Amino acid sequence: MFEDIQAAIPLGFFLSFMIGPVFFVLLETSATKGFRAGLVFDAGVIIADILFLTIAYFSSFQLLENLSNQPGLYVFGGVILLIYAITILFNKAPAQDKTDVHTSKTGYLGLFIKGFLLNFINIGVLVFWLGVIIIVGPSLDNDPNRIMVFFSTMLLAYLITDIFKILLAKQLKRKLTPKRIRLVKKGLGVILAICGIVLIIKGFLPKDKFNIEKGIELIQEAEGQ
Repeated sequence: MFEDIQAAIPLGFFLSFMIGPVFFVLLETSATKGFRAGLVFDAGVIIADILFLTIAYFSSFQLLENLSNQPGLYVFGGVILLIYAITILFNKAPAQDKTDVHTSKTGYLGLFIKGFLLNFINIGVLVFWLGVIIIVGPSLDNDPNRIMVFFSTMLLAYLITDIFKILLAKQLKRKLTPKRIRLVKKGLGVILAICGIVLIIKGFLPKDKFNIEKGIELIQEAEGQ
């Protein structure tokens, strides 16, 4: 269980720096309206993530059940992540122009709804969660309790990272020049592409060829002879 938590924390941090409309609206809201406004907006974003995560989990439940018997289904998750990565790498539209970053004076409820809708209308978020579930599920033995702990930890790490972003919103806004934004987006795209390719390769290779623990045992046996 502790290993699941350790693995989830870096993913939550990574998710918090997925450059997109939500990222910039969060910074703008926090810088202009303060900490509470940024936190309420972020709560709407996270609720949308939880909804997408639930949809992705139940829609892929049958895939997770069959994944141990049909390793080729890993290819499906790999292709999803690869397409998502290519979209990030080759989308040349400036991230700031995708949405109006000025929040309207509708109070905290309006900010919450805005955060929820801004994240919910992005179908790429659902694609991302679907890919992550297909990758992570088998490594957690498709155990619902372990999956719950893993993704709860991931979202908690995401929220904590966002709190630091909210506190440092003004400084971050000044430092995020268009050139740096492009570099960060390309870096994220490359990481996702590598994950997708590894998953596709894992789907095509025989299961015993990709068994790291068995490989370590064989090396130890060879050293003992």
